[in-house]
Amino acid sequence: MKNTVARDPLPLIVAGPILRKATAKELTFWLVTTRQFEADFSVFMGSSETPFYEAKFDASHQIQIGKHAWVVLAHFKGNFPQDTPLEYQVTTVEGLLTELVPNLLYGDESRLSVVIQQRADYVLHGSCRNPHYPSKDSLVAADHKVSTLAAIDRPSLLMMSGDQIYADHVAGPMLDAIEQITVLLGLPDETFEQATIADTTALYQHPHNIYGRDKLLPHYVNNESWWRRCLPTTTQPIFSSRECENHLISFSEFFAMYLLVWSPTLWQFVDRDRFVRNGYCNAGVAVSLKWQQTWQHEAPIIDDFVAGLDNVRRLMAHIPTYMIFDDHDITDDFQLNRRWETAAYDNLFSRRIIGNALISYWLCQGWGNAPEKFTPSCLALARTFFKQPTAERHDALAAYFYRFEDWHYTIATVPKIVVLDTRTRRWRSESHPNRPSGLMDWEALIELQQELLHEPAVIIVSAAPIFGVKFIETLQRMMTLLGQPLVVDAENWMAHPGSANTLLSIFTHTKTPTTFIILSGDVHYSFAYDITLRNLKGQFKIFQITCSGLKNEFPTRLLRFCDLMDRGLYSPHSPLNWFTKRKRLLIEKRDPDIAGHHRLINQSAIGELFLDQQGTPLVIDILTAEGTVIHFPAKVS
Repeated sequence: MKNTVARDPLPLIVAGPILRKATAKELTFWLVTTRQFEADFSVFMGSSETPFYEAKFDASHQIQIGKHAWVVLAHFKGNFPQDTPLEYQVTTVEGLLTELVPNLLYGDESRLSVVIQQRADYVLHGSCRNPHYPSKDSLVAADHKVSTLAAIDRPSLLMMSGDQIYADHVAGPMLDAIEQITVLLGLPDETFEQATIADTTALYQHPHNIYGRDKLLPHYVNNESWWRRCLPTTTQPIFSSRECENHLISFSEFFAMYLLVWSPTLWQFVDRDRFVRNGYCNAGVAVSLKWQQTWQHEAPIIDDFVAGLDNVRRLMAHIPTYMIFDDHDITDDFQLNRRWETAAYDNLFSRRIIGNALISYWLCQGWGNAPEKFTPSCLALARTFFKQPTAERHDALAAYFYRFEDWHYTIATVPKIVVLDTRTRRWRSESHPNRPSGLMDWEALIELQQELLHEPAVIIVSAAPIFGVKFIETLQRMMTLLGQPLVVDAENWMAHPGSANTLLSIFTHTKTPTTFIILSGDVHYSFAYDITLRNLKGQFKIFQITCSGLKNEFPTRLLRFCDLMDRGLYSPHSPLNWFTKRKRLLIEKRDPDIAGHHRLINQSAIGELFLDQQGTPLVIDILTAEGTVIHFPAKVS
């Protein structure tokens, strides 16, 4: 892509609009502007020229977070018709939204369109969107498909089930762009404690700023086991940025990355040749030849990623888009076990990095999922910090989100959608700090049960598959027994006895639904399972549908080996099933309609789920980043 650097003045809108909620009572939009946003919002019935709803963007739902950066979360409450094509427009003092933000419209539209659908009968879902993974972007493929559909036939919603950013695995060209955008927007600087760098200025001037941040991030002494205490003292990294050694650190970096993965606008301000022109140098010190070659490999992939961002922004402006975090939105290994938590929260530098990730997650994802959960006191705390970003105010805002336990939410569609937070309410192992924590604790699981009571069918969104690949889970368990759970991210629903048994009891409760659909991602491959009780076959149904990643894949040879071993060792009638926590369940794996015998699909893709009137899957597909459709047909009885 041609590298062009734009000049002042900055455009008014630099990210969004993203349609975050669309119900009969509320429309919610997220966007980022470079000036306080003063605009009128209008909704039209179809192509009518007269709006039936008008409102203004409220200053109370805007937070200035930098000299040239306002986060806007606008709630428009009213009575909006469902299952009817609507159009909306935003009129600013600088012109219409569709004039200020090019390429937002589909086909011959003159305004943006939306359909508030009561039934979630066509759902797009996916996770794990790594900008520098060498595949196409599945969100672009989804936008191309939506562009061919009439408004009434478009997906009810888009569910992004984790890893919207990869904070722990940032390409060099992306990190350099992030640094430039933090300066361009005047995002806040910050100071660090218990760190080898004093502040963000020192970070950007450090020889390890790009491709060396693993040397700047905190470590801890791991001497909890007797045999480690017998060996010479060694340290382990808290943040395991294993591949390109680049991890986001400051709040401004986390926030800037969201803008750069959701919108093309700010990329025109990025000098993409700066690092190369400066001789691949950080603070006058050239990086090694290995990292120079890495940059040369990553740069064209990032260029291709940027080329598709117009499509991504258009898709999220028309389709209600919901999100939940997973580990990479914060850091790999986030809350994986009690030992990691102790090390991370006992260090002031790592606490600050986690806090920065949570603050940016709230601003860019959590706030839009469920605006009603964030009280005026929360907004006041944020405004106080951003108005005068001192270290004390920074720590106070971060502490609020450390304690926050209400990231989960529901969507009032038919069937009801329940989105789980599997990151902050963990069931920690009491027997050993090195063992993986359960993904939800007992109290969180009981709250989940209350959400499910008396529902005929429900869609559960769990970042990690509840019913995963048994052979891979066995490998994770073996690595945990060897004391290395972080090496293989040994966390799954069945890894913790308490959370596993409680969850299975919820599924089989007489007053919870008889039809469960579980949408998951996280694992970087796709599959579909049909599950029922062995002694009540057909009366109780669970559909585990996993699509991952949007722009990421699993190591191919390793996945083929795992697929083969799982088919051989854990077939439906294998006696090994009786040694698992799921022994009461009969799990049938759907065969995709592709050549070969692979049940685990290793392609970047976005899931497409179509439901019937009873909330049972009619069609389970994945739309690959290349634009092809892979179907998972039901087993023929």
